[in-house]
Amino acid sequence: MYLLDTDTLTRLQARNINVIARLKAVEDSEVAITIINKVEILRARIDYLLKAETGADWLKAQELLFRTEEFLQGLIIVPVNQAASLEFERLRVVSNLRKIGRADLLIASITLANRATLVTRNTRHFQQVPGLKIVNWVD
Repeated sequence: MYLLDTDTLTRLQARNINVIARLKAVEDSEVAITIINKVEILRARIDYLLKAETGADWLKAQELLFRTEEFLQGLIIVPVNQAASLEFERLRVVSNLRKIGRADLLIASITLANRATLVTRNTRHFQQVPGLKIVNWVD
């Protein structure tokens, strides 16, 4: 299973040719995102909507939110489960992982618990997580 990080997910939604080509080339047909990625992308769209300064900006932000919600409906969303919560408890006490944000640590925990590969452009950031398989489809 491949789990798309938020940076890759947004590029997929924008129809990035590298991400689309690699998605088509993978042998493992199971590609998904975590519940954390869903929250991150929706939160960003909602913040954009709430911060719109003009009526035109507000309409544009609303349309982007609706398109994102529709886009997400076509994806498998991997939830937090008991195994992921145990991974999170194990990782959050590792001192060199404290620099990683909580959301990224949750994404790494879900990825490890599902024995998946994380697809992210931020490989250097996630390389600190022991045992995490990482690939970059953007560059």
